[in-house]
Amino acid sequence: MGLFNKGERGSAPMKRDALSRRGSAELARKSFSMTVGALEKALLKEFPAEDAEGWDRTGLLVGERALPVARVAVALDPTVRAIEEAAAAGANVLVTHHPAFLAAPDAFAPEPSVAASPGAGVWAAIRHQVALMDFHTALDVSPQAARVLPGMLGLKFTGKVAEPAGASRRAGYGQICEVPANGEAPETLGRLAARCTAVFGRAPRVWGDGAAPVRRAVTCTGSAGDTGAAALAAGADAIVCGEMKYHAALELSQAGLAVIELGHDASELPLVAVLAEALDRAGVPDHAIVLIDQSENWWYPEAVRV
Repeated sequence: MGLFNKGERGSAPMKRDALSRRGSAELARKSFSMTVGALEKALLKEFPAEDAEGWDRTGLLVGERALPVARVAVALDPTVRAIEEAAAAGANVLVTHHPAFLAAPDAFAPEPSVAASPGAGVWAAIRHQVALMDFHTALDVSPQAARVLPGMLGLKFTGKVAEPAGASRRAGYGQICEVPANGEAPETLGRLAARCTAVFGRAPRVWGDGAAPVRRAVTCTGSAGDTGAAALAAGADAIVCGEMKYHAALELSQAGLAVIELGHDASELPLVAVLAEALDRAGVPDHAIVLIDQSENWWYPEAVRV
């Protein structure tokens, strides 16, 4: 019972033929045995804690390492809602890019957001028995993350970064990319910005002359921070980032570095897929990975008819 589709019911020979065609993998989903601690260890091999910033939190923040993993949910942010969605999907681990907290919470209450109580996420995780782990800046500087924005935007990543992490020339923030020409002419800022709109489904904020040529660009997920100044020093024509402070964008654009702001979350949502791929390499089967959609946290009023 339950092993066949309607078209496969019938005589015993027909059932045996159906089983032969399906293969044993179809008779039962692939089982796996892994503890929360073993999962953390596997992911730390891909995103080592020593690569993270000193102020950051990396790995397991809430949970018991000895417990077995049932399913793993993946999201950008460990919000209370994401924790509840993970639990509803049967996941007892939530892996995210951003940490549940940086400074330890000084109050815990069953609230819908950490805006109401700093420890609301921790409370929700314990209540729903969902372990929380993140890889934040260790993921940011990883080779896996470095390929994301250049690949999505059709840029040629040179393998060099504008702001190296520590003594490394390869790992760090801001991927230095060559921008393919538009036929015989160089690509323009306006066309690159339009490409960002097409890829991410929402218009970015752009600083600079739309007709200006862009031969070299730096990509940076999330907050640009000091990467903007590093991109200017690297001779880039533009930086494509998640977000940048107003005065920094104003000053850099007037110094000759165009700025394309995608939105912090828009630039980092693709990292959820990077985490999911890392889970697959760690041995978590597809049916045990749950992706939580956080792409509609905010919207443009122009997109709504009234």
